Amino acid sequence: MKPAWSSWSVLVYTGGFTVLGAAASALGYLSNQYGDAAYAGWSLVVLLILTAIAFRFRGVQPVTAGIFAFVGVAMFVAFVDALWTWWGWSNGAGGSAPFAGFHLGKLVEELLVLLAAVAAVKAFRFPLLVLWVTAFSWLFVTDVLSSGGNWSAWVSIAVGLVLFLVGVGLDRGDRRPYGFWVHVVSGLTIGGALLYFWHSGNWHWSLIGISGLVFIWVATVTRRSSWAVLGALGILGAATHYTVEWWRHGLPFFRSVEPGSTRGWVPAVVFAVAGFILVTLGIGVARRTPAD
Repeated sequence: MKPAWSSWSVLVYTGGFTVLGAAASALGYLSNQYGDAAYAGWSLVVLLILTAIAFRFRGVQPVTAGIFAFVGVAMFVAFVDALWTWWGWSNGAGGSAPFAGFHLGKLVEELLVLLAAVAAVKAFRFPLLVLWVTAFSWLFVTDVLSSGGNWSAWVSIAVGLVLFLVGVGLDRGDRRPYGFWVHVVSGLTIGGALLYFWHSGNWHWSLIGISGLVFIWVATVTRRSSWAVLGALGILGAATHYTVEWWRHGLPFFRSVEPGSTRGWVPAVVFAVAGFILVTLGIGVARRTPAD
């Protein structure tokens, strides 16, 4: 199923995510009002209600059913976390922090959510649910193989590359709508890891800008706009860094101006240049992208 972007779908998506926010708020309130056992019970009630709504609309309003299934997976996360807290399984190495040491309870929780997300995709065949599958696949594999720091970033890059290959494979078949969210998570994991490595210093941000160009090239090859969005963010991030450097200290690579000097025109110039670069890239991508 490939949901069409229309007035009714905008309302359904907006309403569904509003329900998600309301459910999260309700669980936050209930967790402060009741003990661990009662809170687990309340989280189960919320989960069952949303799941029942999803199955009620399945076959009648598939998009509505898929949205509530998506919200239901989020509530399943909350329910399992509530159970683990009640049973004392959330305590131990690393607590609830990701990639903070081996903790069997945390890994089992991530695996259960991953399996629930896979089951939801099979039951509702709604592309947005693939976001949960890919996100928790990355989280589980990275948590198993690493304990934070540089090694987690390297594992994230490896997982992102695998997801990229999976997305390309999905793009070539009837399940192309599923591929969108696989590409999104692939780009986020690779881009996030690169930003972890290269988040300070002029040369680092130069590499981020170059990575943005590579991401836009990937968008051209795969015809997936998520890569272009992330590439544009990388270029704008580099522009922001050099704006601050030039504004406060002079040219980024030549400290010719004393710190604290005022150059109010710098942001306009740098972002104008960045904007024209993005427009030029967009025109180039348009010329190289075949019409549907």
